[in-house]
Amino acid sequence: MSSDSPTPEDESFTLYDLRVEVTAPAGARIYCGAKPGDFFELRGEMLHLPDGQGFSIYSLAALLPLLPAKQRPTHPNDWMTSDAEVACPDPNCPTRFRITRTRLRHFSHGETTAVSLAKD
Repeated sequence: MSSDSPTPEDESFTLYDLRVEVTAPAGARIYCGAKPGDFFELRGEMLHLPDGQGFSIYSLAALLPLLPAKQRPTHPNDWMTSDAEVACPDPNCPTRFRITRTRLRHFSHGETTAVSLAKD
């Protein structure tokens, strides 16, 4: 299978699973309710948090626009490939959210939508 030109029978695509982890300078006062090491994982379209751990909706709102782009394979020179940290949306909070690609997962178009692929 070539990622540039899939065959008509091949309706597969790939997305990276992501891990988003809270980082902060040692001893820093954190205002967003997170703790260094808190994390969530994105597998396909599903967000997974460890039992008993929350995540600020404001922090999540800052991250959400980037996650679908970070899930997709990108060119090695694209900033989306190299840049991995997002600042907390609270300008007084020193936390960062490190986005790590953890696994490449394969999906089928037909299993993710009711819309058929256009056939030429």
